[in-house]
Amino acid sequence: MENTKRTVTCGDLRKSDVGKKVVLNGWVSRTRDLGGLIFIRLRDRYGITQVMVGDNASDDVKKIAASLKSEYCIAVEGLVAARADKDINPDMATGEIEVEATDIFVFTTSQELPFSIEEVRQKDGSLVVANEDLRLKYRYLDLRREPMQHNIILRSQVAFATREYLTGKGFLEIETPTFIKSTPEGARDYLVPSRVHPGKFYSLPQSPQLYKQLLMVSGFDKYFQIARCYRDEDARGDRQPEFTQIDMEMSFTNREEVLSTTEGMMQYIFKKTLNYELPAKFDRIAWEDAFDLYGSDKPDLRFDMKMQDAAFMAGLADFNAFKAGAANAGRDIQRHKRSGLKALVVKNVADKYSRKNIEALEAIAKINHAKGLAWMKVDAEGKFEGGISKFYAGHESEICSKLGAEKNDLLLFVSDENWQLACTALGAVRKQLGKDLNLYNPADEFHFAWIIDFPYFAWNEEENHWETEHHMFTLPQKQYWDTLEQDPGAVKGDLYDLVLNGYELASGSMRINDPALQERIFEIVGYSRERAEKAFGFLVQAFKFGAPPHGGIAPGLDRLVMLMCHEESIHEVIAFPKNNLAMSPMDDCPSAVEQKQLDELHIKCVEKE
Repeated sequence: MENTKRTVTCGDLRKSDVGKKVVLNGWVSRTRDLGGLIFIRLRDRYGITQVMVGDNASDDVKKIAASLKSEYCIAVEGLVAARADKDINPDMATGEIEVEATDIFVFTTSQELPFSIEEVRQKDGSLVVANEDLRLKYRYLDLRREPMQHNIILRSQVAFATREYLTGKGFLEIETPTFIKSTPEGARDYLVPSRVHPGKFYSLPQSPQLYKQLLMVSGFDKYFQIARCYRDEDARGDRQPEFTQIDMEMSFTNREEVLSTTEGMMQYIFKKTLNYELPAKFDRIAWEDAFDLYGSDKPDLRFDMKMQDAAFMAGLADFNAFKAGAANAGRDIQRHKRSGLKALVVKNVADKYSRKNIEALEAIAKINHAKGLAWMKVDAEGKFEGGISKFYAGHESEICSKLGAEKNDLLLFVSDENWQLACTALGAVRKQLGKDLNLYNPADEFHFAWIIDFPYFAWNEEENHWETEHHMFTLPQKQYWDTLEQDPGAVKGDLYDLVLNGYELASGSMRINDPALQERIFEIVGYSRERAEKAFGFLVQAFKFGAPPHGGIAPGLDRLVMLMCHEESIHEVIAFPKNNLAMSPMDDCPSAVEQKQLDELHIKCVEKE
């Protein structure tokens, strides 16, 4: 073949191209030898084209075609021909044509594959997927699979759409340092030793938080960055030691502008990449209401099953388990006045849910620290049966009326003196029911919501002190400024989370720009002046030179794309992720280094006992 450079991709050709001479490059997806005819499915990232080697091909081309195996990388020269009507493949974009090969050139061969790159399905229709560590060991092969190609391409499109939208709104893309000062931000820092300054370390940023605030002081009033961030914490399905966020900050702004800008960005991204219309405004739910109704500050709102207050039931029967929850007798340091006796009505499933099914739900409640999961069913006559029904016989009418229960409904209860614990446990049950019963509204594929009015402080019982719910640079809501020290548990922050389909997608807040207010926050959380100066002195110093009011938000790019792809792990949308042990099986990372490198860095390794 004189010219092996492709003239078209494997996704380009259509019926209008019939008769053209073309050159294709790609990988052999599969071959079929029908005796006189050999068919080759040729694949690149743009699509698949069927190549036919027939009677008109030379003996040399037939010989090469017969030798081809999966994942050989080849070039094909040939003429575009129309398929007979009976042979058209409506599932392929190129399904109306095929290329009659006149020459084939093999760039490279492939050894036997460790797993199939082609989709393999079981008899029940489920997809056969290789073990994740095997996929990660041969990630370059895994990335050839169509689902992975789709995910990585969508990720690129989302990043581009983000840049388009924000630059169109006057934002500047500004890079911040990767080597920074180590500051306490929650998770452990990844440390980088300095060869030039022995005994001193850089830190990889957990976020660009301090630098983007300094950019606001610098006068760059609209900043964004698709930022790499690093946290030394245990990995799980939606966490990685290194991750990417869409980092944004604005000056002379308020919460409303930050929220509306983020809504506009998400609307643009979804329309541009998925052609999906999001609502003009997202739901807004106060933090306490989110827990009270859904048992979570990241509720899945694709189904409308709300938890209810069942405190009235404590007075209807001598059932001790309900009394403490109804009284909410626990420590009231966070000022939550709501009942810790929560109910969930599961509609029209009583005849389907066996004791075994209910015990599985109870196990979920107990994993979330509930003492148990009380239950009863409403039978065909409107009477209670099973579970705790003996305590409430005769009260069916009142209970069903107040809870909105009907015949064949299942009633579930969690009671605890700790309101938030009761909400969280029953909320986990609610989430599981959504999956088990497939309660999701198919017309509500992506449901966004803002969670607002968070508590500013949280009480750390183990260490017996206050700490901030988000970070120490969050602005407390103005009505609490005068009473911060007197009543920290009542303070609400001017902060907000963006939630999508039960996942926290972004956190943000208005920021403190007054040095005196910032120092008060340090004192409440137990930071001495010396410690605060050592960790954050450069930021507080900058605030003394005319810092503007500012605020921002940072949606997680990995998690956003994961949800857009309907995946359950961000591993599926990152080109080269680490596994759940924070390791890369492909390149054996992390790995030991030569002693010479350690000596240059003045580091001595000691064996773990």
